Amino acid sequence: MKKATGKQAAGKKAAATGKKAAADTGAKTSAEKAPAKTAAAKKAAVSKAAAKKAPAKKAPAKKAPAKKAPAKKAAAKKAAPPRKVAVAPKKATAAVAGASPAKTVAPKPPGGESRTALVRRARRIDRELAEVYPYAHPELDFENPFQLLVATVLSAQTTDLRVNQTTPALFAKYPTPEDLAAAVPEEVEEILRPTGFFRAKTKSVMGLSKALVEEFGGEVPGRLEDLVKLPGVGRKTAFVVLGNAFGRPGITVDTHFQRLVRRWKWTEETDPDKIEAAVGSLFPKSDWTMLSHHVIFHGRRICHARKPACGACPIAPLCPAYGEGETDPEKAKKLLKYEKGGFPGQRLKPPQSYLDAGGKPAPPLGAG
Repeated sequence: MKKATGKQAAGKKAAATGKKAAADTGAKTSAEKAPAKTAAAKKAAVSKAAAKKAPAKKAPAKKAPAKKAPAKKAAAKKAAPPRKVAVAPKKATAAVAGASPAKTVAPKPPGGESRTALVRRARRIDRELAEVYPYAHPELDFENPFQLLVATVLSAQTTDLRVNQTTPALFAKYPTPEDLAAAVPEEVEEILRPTGFFRAKTKSVMGLSKALVEEFGGEVPGRLEDLVKLPGVGRKTAFVVLGNAFGRPGITVDTHFQRLVRRWKWTEETDPDKIEAAVGSLFPKSDWTMLSHHVIFHGRRICHARKPACGACPIAPLCPAYGEGETDPEKAKKLLKYEKGGFPGQRLKPPQSYLDAGGKPAPPLGAG
């Protein structure tokens, strides 16, 4: 019994020693694992703190919802009624006997027109007008450069017809610059009264006459830079004189010329000098003077300011503005002026070519 008891005590002692060893081993293992967990926890805490300090990324902005299109009924009410587009006739004929008809041309819209296409169209229009107005000429009566210069200055704010009816009496009494420079202003004013703004015009023609005597020996200069220095003389007047009295090319930008070149989309400029430059770049310089006559003749006879006679226009197929005026051929014919409508022209002494084409000379002042 005592031996068994000793064995039991030894077993108990060994078991206790084993448990202690196991406990020490478990404690050691736990101690080894604890630092790892602590390091991971610290790392996680640092990351969390950094995340708090870092600025949060902005969420992508949501696109604003598109505005709903208005109801079809509302749009239909606001929409302007569609404009009726007039289509130019395929062929138009000149209204004067003996004048060649314009050639058939398919009308093309000017939008997006290239520079080359514009030049070709502009020159085509001029060629057609040359066939319609082979007798085109300056519509002021004159016999020398001085008379043309004075008549052109007087034509401001009045018609060439009125000037032509007034200048015979003026030049009969004052035939030279010396005579007009030495005239009595009141007497000149009385002669020029029918032209309107007669006091200002008297001052201009007497002033330019005096300048011609004092600076140019009584002769009209043939240079642009000299002409524009004279009282009452601008670029338009200077080019009229240079082109028709000296044979030097120039573009005359009067009200008719300005209106037509914009209608034809040759330029959108409104300043006369800019119009002159823009249109001049489309044509050879040698064509400038006759181009001016063709355009002005057409503006006075057919392509009027208020109601152009589109239905009787020989260049309708080439015109972007076709339809702005009367398109009915019979009604349009009634709008034609001067020889196109069978009426007298603006000159008392027109060129023979104009008379041969059916033109009639204007009556003198006070006649009829």
